[in-house]
Amino acid sequence: MPEQTNSIDYVMEAASGPHFSGFHLDTRPTSSSPLADAIKQPFVIGVSGGTASGKTTVCDMIIQQLHDHRVVLVNQDSFYRGLTAEESERVHEYNFDHPDAFDTEQMLECIDKLRQGNSVHLPIYDFKNHRRCSESFRQVNASDVIILEGILVFHDQRVRDLMNMKIFVDTDADVRLARRIRRDTVERGRDVNSVLEQYAKFVKPAFDDFVLPSKKYADVIIPRGGDNHVAIDLIVQHIRTKLGQHDLCKIYPNIYVIQSTFQIRGMHTLIRDKDISKHDFVFYSDRLIRLVVEHGLGHLPFTEMQVVTPTGSVYCGVDFCKKLCGVSIVRSGESMENALRACCKGIKIGKILIHRDGDNGKQLIYEKLPTDISERHVLLLDPVLATGNSANQAIELLIQKGVPESHIIFLNLISAPEGIHCVSKRFPSVKIVTSEIDVALNEEYRVIPGLGEFGDRYFGTDD
Repeated sequence: MPEQTNSIDYVMEAASGPHFSGFHLDTRPTSSSPLADAIKQPFVIGVSGGTASGKTTVCDMIIQQLHDHRVVLVNQDSFYRGLTAEESERVHEYNFDHPDAFDTEQMLECIDKLRQGNSVHLPIYDFKNHRRCSESFRQVNASDVIILEGILVFHDQRVRDLMNMKIFVDTDADVRLARRIRRDTVERGRDVNSVLEQYAKFVKPAFDDFVLPSKKYADVIIPRGGDNHVAIDLIVQHIRTKLGQHDLCKIYPNIYVIQSTFQIRGMHTLIRDKDISKHDFVFYSDRLIRLVVEHGLGHLPFTEMQVVTPTGSVYCGVDFCKKLCGVSIVRSGESMENALRACCKGIKIGKILIHRDGDNGKQLIYEKLPTDISERHVLLLDPVLATGNSANQAIELLIQKGVPESHIIFLNLISAPEGIHCVSKRFPSVKIVTSEIDVALNEEYRVIPGLGEFGDRYFGTDD
């Protein structure tokens, strides 16, 4: 705790002028930081399984159900290496089910380009001549979802690391063999004897050596392939949930953005309008703050509890966390106190004031906190997370007071990606609950599009 050379009244008065939500330190991410990768990236799904297991059917069903999103299917078969003239003469001795049969490097390059939002040209493989079509290709554009399908897409760790979800289609071997015979004779112009010979000599051994061992990497295993509608529905529901998340939520699991609705979007539209009246700004800000507080309370621990209802029945419910307090970062954070009091009757609320003393970079920190705060879960209140520096100072002080990092929930209305990165990188166990994540900070370290100086607009000191 710094020596209090200035009175608290003087510092409070100094802090009431125009200010920013965070000190002006350079927190912009480097190109190697996780935040630099938070540019909108697609959701990558890997679908593997034995030959003719129903992988393509599963992929088609997922694509059909995700009709309101841009989805692209990339087949590993497109990346077969073309056979040389010598290999073509002895094609019956070539193992098309071995990892070396695929150009994995080119496949990695194509998937990486798609993840970066670029279009790619996928090769087209001629299964009758066992060569790539030199004059034709398939153009694939940037999409919301990339599905990479093939028997060996889980074999290489570099490919697995690009995937957000890995699905293994598990189908009976006899069913797969029957499907393979039908496919290769009808679609690829082969006779039954050659298909059976290839299956016994290459396909089944490769499945046992490479495909089946990769099953352990799967996040989801689908028995019966495309016939398993329940599994596919659950997978699509999970994908929809992930697509609805901000990309930072995929990088930092401690970030929680309340689900957007037209009501929430409409209230954000109102409070961001520079011409809104002070009364309406306060009214709709309070509504949004209440939603953020309620959502934050949902992340507190609970205990199971039974009560008897007026009908004499037993209701099995939960009991709220009792050891709880709020801490507002003065001054903007005080705007969130009423919503917290409305949700938690009689809750104790402390205050932290962080102020820069002149231009020498020295920080003055004043606090008034509950004496037993180390035994409580803490809801830290500040409506705008900009650079994250003042939040880090407040969190550091709470930890010094004995509050476990995992017991701190930081509540705010809007967050800048730079602030989320700054706080989450330093305090990965602190939960951050916000109603929207904005685009970025500008050169003046203001949140863009933002809503201006929240404290000044809320308390009417912006004139």
